[in-house]
Amino acid sequence: LKSFVKALIVLEPEFRLLNVLYFEQNFELQYFHWEGKCLIFLSSSKSWQQLWVLALGVSPRRHTIGIPEFKYVANMHGNEVLGRVLLLQLIEELVRGYRDKETWSLQLLNSTRIHILPTMNPDGFDEADTHCLFSQGRFNHNGVDLNRGFPDAFAGLRKQREAVIGWLKTETFVLSANLHGGALVASYPYDNSDRGSDFFGAPSLSPDDDVFVHLAKVYSYNHASMHRGNLCDDTGPFRDGITNGYHWYPLEGGMQDYNYVWAQCLELTLELSCCKFPQVKELPSLWEDNKKALLAYIQQIHLGVKGQVFDGSGKPVPNAVVEVEGRKNMCPFRTNQHGEYYRLLVPGVYTFKVRLKTHVLTETLRVPYGPDQYSAMKHDFMLRRIASATFPALPEPSPSCNYTVHPGGGCATAASMWSRLTLGFSLVMVMQSLID
Repeated sequence: LKSFVKALIVLEPEFRLLNVLYFEQNFELQYFHWEGKCLIFLSSSKSWQQLWVLALGVSPRRHTIGIPEFKYVANMHGNEVLGRVLLLQLIEELVRGYRDKETWSLQLLNSTRIHILPTMNPDGFDEADTHCLFSQGRFNHNGVDLNRGFPDAFAGLRKQREAVIGWLKTETFVLSANLHGGALVASYPYDNSDRGSDFFGAPSLSPDDDVFVHLAKVYSYNHASMHRGNLCDDTGPFRDGITNGYHWYPLEGGMQDYNYVWAQCLELTLELSCCKFPQVKELPSLWEDNKKALLAYIQQIHLGVKGQVFDGSGKPVPNAVVEVEGRKNMCPFRTNQHGEYYRLLVPGVYTFKVRLKTHVLTETLRVPYGPDQYSAMKHDFMLRRIASATFPALPEPSPSCNYTVHPGGGCATAASMWSRLTLGFSLVMVMQSLID
């Protein structure tokens, strides 16, 4: 393990930023004694640095029906470093709370599978200048901005970033955030638009705009000061500390829109510090500023409705479209291989249309607020007139919605060693093309 870890920051008690070769000693001994850990090696960057994804939960190695998948990603731009610190400190906070049997941690980790990628661009971090606003280190080893190369629904398909897209396809992610620096604001989709330059400065609203605004406000108002909206000299002001991405500035090929349009995962971009590379002495207070917000945001994964779609014989129906009336998504939300669906919705009354082939089921539901109970409303749809034998193969998707979830391959280690899980970790290294 040590030979694979070249530049992953470890947060020590005094909040130092370190590039370490002794990650195994500093991290393994503290946390990885729980049963159920697994390490999956996919590839490395040209400078032999790994990307680690840490999964936390009662079933860390694989998806559990009814438990939604959450993810945090940081350090996509190598010179924006605070997210790395916050996510590693968040891991420690979650594990400590679970180990000490604190109610909040038990409820969160028993109801959610949390994936954490502390650094998406370790090569860029190594090149970063410690100046607040310099861009050195923003790009990866090959000089590419990782937040400009995803397929864009408004600009036509470009060459896909197969590694991160492949990772997203291994899980049915429901909610996500991408941590950045250089401003203090929660930004939400869309980042781009098809309306042309005449509309620069206007918002580009998604069908789930009310949900995104709610999610952004949850973060900003649980943050110590983000909700004030005008704290950085060269950005803003931002009312309530939030902004529509396109209204702030147009961005083509961003990860945020890709998650929403193709992966049916609602993602925010969280800009968490005016300074891209804060001084070490500022890290403790920045952690305190963000701690409550980071935890509150994860809890929002329990908004709305979740459940399964079944056929007339009681078998789960994969690939069924689950549509909320009045929310016409570019790519329809579909059930996964378990027949599951997750729809983040603010409280209200909604009409659902569930479609498979020519059969359409319509139901109206009153949706309560779920996060306080750590569970979205559960509702299963029964397509009684669809027999299992009539299930179609997954159709060839249209060019704009070419996305199918493929379950992950599990652990590379001997899974039979761990028959009883309490809290565990799954380490996944994302593929080479992500940072090459």
